Amino acid sequence: MHPYDAATMPATKTTKSASRCLALGALTALSVLTLHGPALAEVTLLAPGDDVESAINAAQPGDEIVLAGGTYELTDRFGISVRGTASAPIVVSAAVGETPVLNRAANDQNVIDVDDAEHLVLRGLEISGGSHGLRLVSARFVTIEECEIHDTGDVALSANSGGEYEALRILRNHIHHTNNTGEGMYLGCNENACRMFDSLIEGNYIHHTNGPFVKQKDGYEIKEGSYNNIVRDNVIHDTHYPCILTYSTVGNGPPNVIERNVMWGCGDHGIQAAADAIIRNNIILGSGSNGIAMQSHQSGAPANLVVVHNTVLHATNDAISASDIIGSVIIGNNALYAEQGYAVRADGEVAGLVVAGNVGIGGAEPASIGTIMTGSLASDFVAASFSGTLPNDVFPRAGSALIGAGTPAHATLDDFNGTARAGSADVGAYAFAEGGNPGGELATGPKDVGSLNTPDPQTPDAGDDGGSGGNDGGTAGGGGASGGTGGSSGNGGSSGNGAADAGPTGEPDSGLNEAPGSDESGCGCRIAPRSSSRAPLAVGWLTALSWLSFRSRRSRRR
Repeated sequence: MHPYDAATMPATKTTKSASRCLALGALTALSVLTLHGPALAEVTLLAPGDDVESAINAAQPGDEIVLAGGTYELTDRFGISVRGTASAPIVVSAAVGETPVLNRAANDQNVIDVDDAEHLVLRGLEISGGSHGLRLVSARFVTIEECEIHDTGDVALSANSGGEYEALRILRNHIHHTNNTGEGMYLGCNENACRMFDSLIEGNYIHHTNGPFVKQKDGYEIKEGSYNNIVRDNVIHDTHYPCILTYSTVGNGPPNVIERNVMWGCGDHGIQAAADAIIRNNIILGSGSNGIAMQSHQSGAPANLVVVHNTVLHATNDAISASDIIGSVIIGNNALYAEQGYAVRADGEVAGLVVAGNVGIGGAEPASIGTIMTGSLASDFVAASFSGTLPNDVFPRAGSALIGAGTPAHATLDDFNGTARAGSADVGAYAFAEGGNPGGELATGPKDVGSLNTPDPQTPDAGDDGGSGGNDGGTAGGGGASGGTGGSSGNGGSSGNGAADAGPTGEPDSGLNEAPGSDESGCGCRIAPRSSSRAPLAVGWLTALSWLSFRSRRSRRR
């Protein structure tokens, strides 16, 4: 929590001479406290009407730009080019208890373009309007957390401008009501033209990317060539295209991991993957096409896919489908309840397919691919239905056919709640507990992950249809499969929408019984500690100094 609150800004103006004398005294005392340490970073406090863009671009490693609440109306292009360091990132944050709204009424430009940044943190901002809400052009080690992005002309958050998007962290954001090609997040480029890798997308809430005039609108789209990314603990509903769409990694690196997400109201498939993905512990309550679909997309075809311990309820079509398999595909320990279609259906070549330990209704097609143990929606879950939406309680009830019915070889270490399975092979996203569900109920809003503290596994990524280039210019987005239209060229942006995620570590490609990696972000209930070079004893002096020099710094940076 930042020590400065915009609500406490002094109403009176300190004279320049007094400011300088007091500031000098503060600096003198401060220099004693930090004599043997690095120089202190600056905290700059801004309000609507100030030149926020210039202040951000003038920031040095360790500096923090704090925005007071209110609406910052943007009319010109707003671009950020800054370089922090791993130990001293540059932070742009909301003042405590305040909501700064960066709004662009016209959609001829993006609201914010991160043109060239490393070790940058954007925290607690509300971004609305424009073409893309937040576009990452060249970004490495960038964190976007606890922001709200909504009512954009196109995609909300994109990273698709040709850069190498390394170790992005997109955490606990609220994204909703996009338009036109408006994906929630568009990460990477068509045809492996740019990549997101070693990134983490966690705890976000994405919904209503399905307005009446949409062209695409996935929840998450991870493009071809992106790899070793984690998408976990997200809530996605009411999308026009798949809730989550991934392509192949084309051999660039380890697979992407899609885990512990819950989704419903997906306009196409719930999850669509071409290749190179670990899909585990997800809950899909309903979608317009199939629950999980593995199919060819751009240069990728189903191979190197592990689909385990998911719970899929599907009133129409199939719970899981796979077509034209060219390599290893494992479908194991899933709870698959298809009211009208198949629990598992495979078309074309099936030589690389393994189907084992699954329970549900709908059977397998062809029957030769494996047996689906018979389940019952009423008997296996606490209070489940084929409504395709909430309320829906898919936690196993006592006596459920899911308990212990899985294949140990395909068991994961934890479940949808992040609870250790402790060697049990309970089928589906949840591990059974005698006392009932230890996690929160499925609900609209961010997932309750307060009890989780799971480290990051490493994962690559996948993607879908071509997106809009945005209105900052560039080349046209490539056409996608699954009925997706190619993105149109913008007036300054590059093709497609996309955004990179943040860095997981140390997960084997099998995606099954590996130990998770180590990352403090596993607990979605807190902000990861920010490294700083400030000496703890200097905070009081920094507070005084910041207030005294606040107005002179503001005017100097206009």
